[in-house]
Amino acid sequence: MTSERSSKSNFVFQRQVAFIGIGLFIAKLLAWHLTNSDAVFSDAMESIVNIVAGFLGLYSLYVAAKPRDTGHPYGHGKAEFVTSGIEGGLIIFAGIIIIVQAVDSLLHGNVPKKLDWGILIVGVTAGINYLMGYISYKKGIRENSLVLQSSGKHLQSDTFTTLGVVLSLVLVYFTKIYWIDAVVALLFGGYIIFIGYQIIRKSLSGIMDEADVRLLTKLSKLLNENRQRDWVDIHNVRIQQHGSELHIDAHLTLPWYYDLRTAHNEMEEVYKLIGKNSERTIEFNFHLDDCKPFSCEICELWECKVRQHTFKKKIEWNDSTIAQLNKHDVNT
Repeated sequence: MTSERSSKSNFVFQRQVAFIGIGLFIAKLLAWHLTNSDAVFSDAMESIVNIVAGFLGLYSLYVAAKPRDTGHPYGHGKAEFVTSGIEGGLIIFAGIIIIVQAVDSLLHGNVPKKLDWGILIVGVTAGINYLMGYISYKKGIRENSLVLQSSGKHLQSDTFTTLGVVLSLVLVYFTKIYWIDAVVALLFGGYIIFIGYQIIRKSLSGIMDEADVRLLTKLSKLLNENRQRDWVDIHNVRIQQHGSELHIDAHLTLPWYYDLRTAHNEMEEVYKLIGKNSERTIEFNFHLDDCKPFSCEICELWECKVRQHTFKKKIEWNDSTIAQLNKHDVNT
């Protein structure tokens, strides 16, 4: 699937999530009206966050799908990280609302009614939420969309909160101990605050271009398994994520006596190797280095007729060595 088709598919799916969220919110309001349950009310208020987050995700996918322009040479993919961070903040806010509501219930206590209807309606919304969250998260992983991943986690975390409400309603229904639903709400409020923190942490790492060790490890393994002897060294590798796309910078050291065409062809081979082993759209920006006398100590091109030093050791490329900045590249 091309990047453009993928972005359109993500947008359509997120739009469905947003409108389903409105329907679930209305259902929870109905359940609250029937039961007068504080736990159901807090769950309905948390659904407002789902709706806002859903439309924020929809907007971010719309922005991220825009083509590059002169003002945004790397595209608009970073919008996903921003809105994902906002969504994480909304999840934390929802957790705080639930905790506040639960504490209020413990202090004052409200006697719920028609719990059987509440259990049925809220239980159905929990099932729909989880299904949408599961689909959204899996699609986000497949399409490398942080918005769909965070949206999926949000919906799934909301499911656990809703199940906590259902559990409390069931226990209250059979035991008539009315403080149980508030205690369960407290526990799940703390849980979704933790989920929100994780989403914010991931979005901030994307905004600040934090090194992704997983991606670097995967790339170094691929290069190691397919390295050519005249690829003397690969270093200063940096990977930026722009939505579902990647931008890779690197320095490739080749024999100094290669003509421009030969050197460029070798660089193209590296591009092809990485590209055909990735499901994501990648933009490359490689810098070609000519080998220096000290490079002989790590060069495996045995037939080289201008070697000045004997070979000492092979550099194993891993997430650390390929990301390392060569001291001779500081000003390049």
